[in-house]
Amino acid sequence: MGNEALERDGSDYEPKDAGLSHSISSGVGEVDLGGSHHLERGLKSRHIQFLALGGAIGTGLFVGSGSILALVGPAPLFMGYLSMMFVVWVIMNNLAEMVTYLPMRGISLPYFVGRFVDPSLAFADGWNYWYAYAILVAAEVTAGAIVLQYWTEAVPVAAWIAIILIVILLLNIVAVEFFGEAEFWFASIKLITITGLVILSIVIFFGGGPDEGRLGFRYWKPNNPGAFNPYLVGGSTGRFLAYWTAFVRAGFAFITSPELIALAAGETVAPRRNIPKAARRYVWRLALFYGFGSLAIGVIVPFNNNQLLSPTSNASASPFVIGIQLAGIPILNHIINAAILTSAWSAGNAFLYSASRVLYSMSLNNQAPKFFSRTSKRGVPYAAVLFTWLFGCLGFLNVSNSGATVFTWFSNISTISGFIAWIVVTITYLRFRKAMKAKNMYDSLPLRTPLQPYATWFVLGLLVLLTLTNGFQVFFPANWNVADFVAAYVTIPIFLALYLGHKIWTSTQHVVKASRSSSNGSLGLGGAVKAWCGHWSLCHSIADIDVLTGKREMDELEAMDVPPVPKNWVEKAWFWLA
Repeated sequence: MGNEALERDGSDYEPKDAGLSHSISSGVGEVDLGGSHHLERGLKSRHIQFLALGGAIGTGLFVGSGSILALVGPAPLFMGYLSMMFVVWVIMNNLAEMVTYLPMRGISLPYFVGRFVDPSLAFADGWNYWYAYAILVAAEVTAGAIVLQYWTEAVPVAAWIAIILIVILLLNIVAVEFFGEAEFWFASIKLITITGLVILSIVIFFGGGPDEGRLGFRYWKPNNPGAFNPYLVGGSTGRFLAYWTAFVRAGFAFITSPELIALAAGETVAPRRNIPKAARRYVWRLALFYGFGSLAIGVIVPFNNNQLLSPTSNASASPFVIGIQLAGIPILNHIINAAILTSAWSAGNAFLYSASRVLYSMSLNNQAPKFFSRTSKRGVPYAAVLFTWLFGCLGFLNVSNSGATVFTWFSNISTISGFIAWIVVTITYLRFRKAMKAKNMYDSLPLRTPLQPYATWFVLGLLVLLTLTNGFQVFFPANWNVADFVAAYVTIPIFLALYLGHKIWTSTQHVVKASRSSSNGSLGLGGAVKAWCGHWSLCHSIADIDVLTGKREMDELEAMDVPPVPKNWVEKAWFWLA
């Protein structure tokens, strides 16, 4: 596929992004970017930055961090989040380099996998992404419904789920610029609230609370209850297992969030200027909210507080709420509850957007039914949005206790799906970088990130280890549980089945086509087996990797970009911030 020429109708060609009225090969099929189903570039820098933050900061920080704290203690919680932020930084850098180079409309991450690595891997990766995002939509919808029940139980939980789903659908089905604005304001409210909570925690730390006096690191002192809660075994081994458990579980809060910026690249104004800007600031903002947030939680709440173990998992289990109550501050529980609702709504909104764009791109790439490539007059892929939204209705499983148990199982699977997706990202980046180096084009990249490729190799090994050990606790005899084992590892064979199934199908199709083109209409058994086996390969050769298709159009789009010039200090500050 690396030698395929760029196809276009010269009479329709214009030196701008709209001129990509041609088919682009990813090695899996032809991506048709012409016609009436173009996505619109309606997202600005502030939109995509807050889109990614909105997806990253969900109920995991507000409630999920409390369950980690109760399990392993404050020090592993803090270290686990810091470790995962390094992984996210590297993944974001990988994505930013590739997407800034080719920010074409209608392209998603599986496209790059098929183009730079292997079509079958792209097929498995695309459906893996779509599934993870679709399940996360339902997870956030359910969290929002639980938060609303905190104020009143007179309204059935199914009614709250229906209301949240309808609002998310409306925000995604209208023009993309309206979606971007809604997500910007959703995320803004949430981020302001989290900033306030971190500041409040600092005040409590220094004795600003009415009841406890100067708190400091009181709860980190030995037996009070301490910085570590050794996991499964005692001593240093138990402390290490506590850290590793926190590291694995911290992944749920970050899973698929770096990809949100990459997925929005095709609908971003001036992508080569705005994508690097968004990628750089995204990581620093994550460090602010998750770094300080996880530290603050461990400071204001002891890990043995029984409210952290509440099975209802509503706002009363939020470590921020517990810490505020311990400090004797009234009323704030309702404010925190509203923030959690906003975070769930915002994250659900972002995940539905992302899942629909993955499905849309796979449809263009012949990896999903063509029906999903249909778009409205305003450039919204409504068929993909509606289909994904229907899977968000899995949230209704939470109406019953048994349904909630089943849904929690699905949510755990989505975390491992995210780890597998990140493994694929690192492999794709390494192949892309090697191809650019081999063709003496790496120095021409619009964005180059530090510590490469060493950071990517390190994170690749780390992610493989996380994926294989994420359910290590079930191998302790006292903790063996079939359901937990399946939840921890079933995604691996599913992914392999998608990959191998696609390999088998495409190899068989290759044999059929070869037979039809042979002189006698048949290859014979030996020839068929040879052709079938010869079609199998783990990846494209470096010489065949196409790094040129689409580059000229993106260069021309970049050349037409006129960066805004601030007229005063207010605009200068705003441009720096957003």
